[in-house]
Amino acid sequence: MKRRDFLKNTALASGAFLLPSFLKPFEAVASDELTGYKNLVVVQLSGGNDGLNTIVPFGNDIYYQKRPTIGIKQADVIKLNDMQGLNPNLAALKDLYDQGWMSIVNSVGYPNPDRSHFRSMDIWQTGSDANQFLTTGWIGRYLDSNCSTCKDPYTAVEVDDTLSLAMKGAKMKGIAVEDPARLYRSTREPFFKQLVHEHNEAHLNEDNLGYLYKTMIETYSSADYIQQTSKTYNTTALYPQTQFANQLKTVAKFINSGLKTRVYYVSLSGFDTHTTQQNQQGRQLKIYADAVAAFIKDLKQTGKLNDTLVMTFSEFGRRVEQNASNGTDHGTANNVMLFGGKLQKAGIYNNAPNLSQLDNGDLKYEVDFRNVYATVLDKWLEVDNAQVLNKNFTRLNFI
Repeated sequence: MKRRDFLKNTALASGAFLLPSFLKPFEAVASDELTGYKNLVVVQLSGGNDGLNTIVPFGNDIYYQKRPTIGIKQADVIKLNDMQGLNPNLAALKDLYDQGWMSIVNSVGYPNPDRSHFRSMDIWQTGSDANQFLTTGWIGRYLDSNCSTCKDPYTAVEVDDTLSLAMKGAKMKGIAVEDPARLYRSTREPFFKQLVHEHNEAHLNEDNLGYLYKTMIETYSSADYIQQTSKTYNTTALYPQTQFANQLKTVAKFINSGLKTRVYYVSLSGFDTHTTQQNQQGRQLKIYADAVAAFIKDLKQTGKLNDTLVMTFSEFGRRVEQNASNGTDHGTANNVMLFGGKLQKAGIYNNAPNLSQLDNGDLKYEVDFRNVYATVLDKWLEVDNAQVLNKNFTRLNFI
């Protein structure tokens, strides 16, 4: 069979081809073995979310001087302390904050920041320096790492139809699965089944088709495991009717059904707010907050919240001063929001951004984002962060 015809006839979603060989051992794992199994959920806000209008420094007059028309009015801010509060569209998060399930790390960034969406996202996803170009992601290298907790194959699932760079390692990759039932049906198409059952060693030794045949065999087997395991749990919690909420609902279903997955990855776009920022960002923040609140409360109800850590990031923040179009342009440092039942330091982790000492109009970073990653790797995923980040970074105390 010609390679082109093979690819054309299978017509599978990209997620099926991204499912790697190390998912096959999932079939031997029983859900009752996963008590206390820690999960990391990474939420990516794409486009460069404006952190100053997300966690609002309402107690600083400079904020309103720099943003005379787009600053969130003090009366509308949901106060967290005397200096900072939540954007009103994040109202659903206030209860999580009050319960001690939310932590906010301010002024997170990296040296010599890049204002390109693509380059800065690559830096965040790979954990590289600004002048360093890596082809593997930090989660992918976690999967590659030889650590005490990695003696059995671990995996990472992105609830989407494409796989982010963050999930790609040198030897192992995560899987992009938007809908486990659809993945299962795709692998049960007659043409797919025929190829799986009629493969032979000659096929497997071919460079191009060999890889695809092996992937198909593993996909066929593992799709059944993912589908059969995840459908053992029926979600009863109510989620908003949004695509992002459906992503988190799928993650909750995977966690609650006992799928042996350490890292989940989801994303929400629409945060590149150069014009009319308040309305656009407000809509996206509400979608985010309502879905996260439903997700956290779902896991609390099922007893999985203590075993779950949620980390939200964006590739950069925005300029401190608004532009002429009632928006903000690409900036630098930003806040990272964390959620979970086992936060060591809930609430606001560090001081509000310093608006009086800027770097050419931008916030100066105070926390390297890799310190956040190092904390998650060492304290949550229980691996040596230097193995993954290529040098040792200081851990923080949020978990």
